[in-house]
Amino acid sequence: MASIAPRESHASFDPRHLSPRHKMLALLTVIIALVLEIVDMTIVNTALPAIKASLGTDAHASQWIIAGYSLAFAVLLLAGGRLGDSYGYRRMFVLGIAGFTLSSLACGLSATAGQLVAARMMQGATGAIMAPQAMALVQVIFEPLERVSRMALFGLIGGLAAISGPILGGLLLAANPYGLGWRSIFLINLPIGALAIIAGLMFLPRTRSDRPAGYDLVGMVLFGLALAALFWPLIGAGDSASPVITAGCLVCVIPLVWAGWRHVTARVRAQRPALFDPVLFSIPAFRTGLAISIVFAASSAGFLLVFAFAMQAERGATPLFTGIMHMPYGLGAMFGIGFVGRNLLPRLGRRVLVIGAGMMLPAVCLVLAGVTALHWPWPVIAVFLVLCGTGMGMTSGCIGPVSVSRVDRQHAGAASALLKTAQQLGAAFGIAVVGGVYFWWGGVHHLPALAAAVVIATLLTMCVTLSLRLPQRIFDTP
Repeated sequence: MASIAPRESHASFDPRHLSPRHKMLALLTVIIALVLEIVDMTIVNTALPAIKASLGTDAHASQWIIAGYSLAFAVLLLAGGRLGDSYGYRRMFVLGIAGFTLSSLACGLSATAGQLVAARMMQGATGAIMAPQAMALVQVIFEPLERVSRMALFGLIGGLAAISGPILGGLLLAANPYGLGWRSIFLINLPIGALAIIAGLMFLPRTRSDRPAGYDLVGMVLFGLALAALFWPLIGAGDSASPVITAGCLVCVIPLVWAGWRHVTARVRAQRPALFDPVLFSIPAFRTGLAISIVFAASSAGFLLVFAFAMQAERGATPLFTGIMHMPYGLGAMFGIGFVGRNLLPRLGRRVLVIGAGMMLPAVCLVLAGVTALHWPWPVIAVFLVLCGTGMGMTSGCIGPVSVSRVDRQHAGAASALLKTAQQLGAAFGIAVVGGVYFWWGGVHHLPALAAAVVIATLLTMCVTLSLRLPQRIFDTP
């Protein structure tokens, strides 16, 4: 019979009280959350044309269906970690999973584009509560030496989940279980979420931080409003409103960011909980790494959106074949992360990022041109997808270690959370800008994928330029 999670007090919890079997079951439980979070970021790409046809969504709603998830996730991610510290990791994990499952049900039952966008944003918000608890629970359950292999497993499974999203979306659309069509990509989360809730209650320990840091609600609101004011005009939702409202949103961005910065600075000086510590932005390598993370995530998310949509809308591929064509890209990414980047980073330093983004730049353009304008054979496109994925893996796998290379250990958790937030914001930004160009250009010109490729190439050029600003010998003591 399955063991029940121990009822230790928060302060006295000792991971040595858990059996190896119990630890493994707990690890499998938090891995479910990791897979749900990552898969639901990419599974929609393959299904977007079907959703657009079914609900009659316009280009702006199509972008919000994807970007809304990342944006809500990014805004609440820092607060999600603090909630676990204060109210317990297991409690917030289960609440996050429950909210994510209910949000998935709402996505599957959506009758209009507006309902689907709102449900997707709820998915992102509840995912931001769920995801930090998974990492925190690994820290709590396992001894320091045990964590190394477990964190490596997280990286491997995360990569596989990112590859699996478009493939799973294509499979579900092809199988069309119970005639659900695109709704099945959301409703499949229901049994998985229910299993995760039960497993969480059974196998995860009741524990929280001995020194809960609290959370900064005002800071979260100020920066959240700033992001909303920025992304509303970028994605084009303001087209249905007056130009005065759209302009007003953009004008409000800088004052909101300034007010948020002043607020968190004051709270740090008063030794009160803040959304982040501004001292991190005084570290050149971290500051530059954060900028690279945003720009690179924008280029990657924009490319995946345009590739999946162009495959079906411009080349006439089926959703299943579109999903399968993501495999070469994913395999290249795993090779770039797990082998090339890891082995070259200690020797080449910043040049790995330069080479990776530089390799991805022409490969992206050739893939999109080959799919649309040139109509290359699929095996040729697959070769360039491998090169594109390898460049992506080399860059994305090295951004984190490079960015935190000169961050003091006492700020390691906050720095990692900021990097994750930057990645989500970058993804939302890429959907907004690259997707906006793609859908707008398609409405007035031909070959919109090539216009999007120009934007992606510009973003990757910015990546290369920013990477060259990193210290030449990153891991030396400054």
